Amino acid sequence: MRTAVTGSIATDHLTVFPGRFADQLIPDQLDHVSLSFLVDSLDVRRGGVAANIAFGLGGLGLSPLLVGAVGADFGEYEVWLKEHGVDTGGVHVSAERQTARFMCTTDRDANQIASFYTGAMAEAREIDLTRLPVPAAELDLVVVAPNDPDAMLRHTRQCRELGLAFAADPSQQLARLDGPQTRQLVSGARWLFTNEYEAALLCERTGWTRDEVLDHVGTWVTTLGERGVRIEAEGRPALTVPAVPDVPVTDPTGVGDAFRAGFLGAVSRSLPIETAARLGCAVAALALAAVGSQTYRADGAALLGTVTRTYGAAAAGPLTDWLGDLS
Repeated sequence: MRTAVTGSIATDHLTVFPGRFADQLIPDQLDHVSLSFLVDSLDVRRGGVAANIAFGLGGLGLSPLLVGAVGADFGEYEVWLKEHGVDTGGVHVSAERQTARFMCTTDRDANQIASFYTGAMAEAREIDLTRLPVPAAELDLVVVAPNDPDAMLRHTRQCRELGLAFAADPSQQLARLDGPQTRQLVSGARWLFTNEYEAALLCERTGWTRDEVLDHVGTWVTTLGERGVRIEAEGRPALTVPAVPDVPVTDPTGVGDAFRAGFLGAVSRSLPIETAARLGCAVAALALAAVGSQTYRADGAALLGTVTRTYGAAAAGPLTDWLGDLS
């Protein structure tokens, strides 16, 4: 059985300006700003939520099917993903637009000026889940990650029509979705992923209480940053799994995506939910200590060591055979 990961595929172009933006702004001239910043560095990183999650699953020895829209400039990125265990057969290549780009300049005070080019991601709404290279009957889960909003709604609707289990991960697109759209997106999800702020925003968007959200989804997974993760389901007490402590914070980009990869990888192997959360936290720790969302390596021995040190030898037991093979 396979996991399909739908959502954004993008490239991040990150630059650093050694001065302060504020020093370049003239208060009484802000109605016609025209500025150019000479930057000292350019860091090009592979990104996009769906691609990040698929990268993590591929690193864990699985073969996720990536589903999203890119431009003709995707070639080098596609090779990278394939080399890391990702099946790109579900990727739509636009004939007119380039792959989505996030372009950001950061100054010495950590202020940022950024632009996001949607590009080919706008064509993700044209992707039909019934026409993927993997038959729907062979998919045990479809992850609906941030994407073109119409694509997200179409994918969840098709999952219901096809009887496919799906995970709803609205994340930053909650800002673009209205109440009915948000309710449509999450209703019937086997898994709902949010962070703590998004959990509150989701309740505001849907008009539901936390208990009412749990009436509409199978299990709600809320990441809590350095406090770990909370897992809730109707009729069961909430489960909180602590994060891996004392991890050097090198780059928080993509840490939530790495958690999802570890968690869903364990779930796909029918491991207990607490074990899945612990592995998710361990993979997230790898990503947090690396620069970039796709530069960490899911070394099995290292992951087992992290789980053992953090949660105990018994907690690592269910993961030993699987992760041992990765080493």
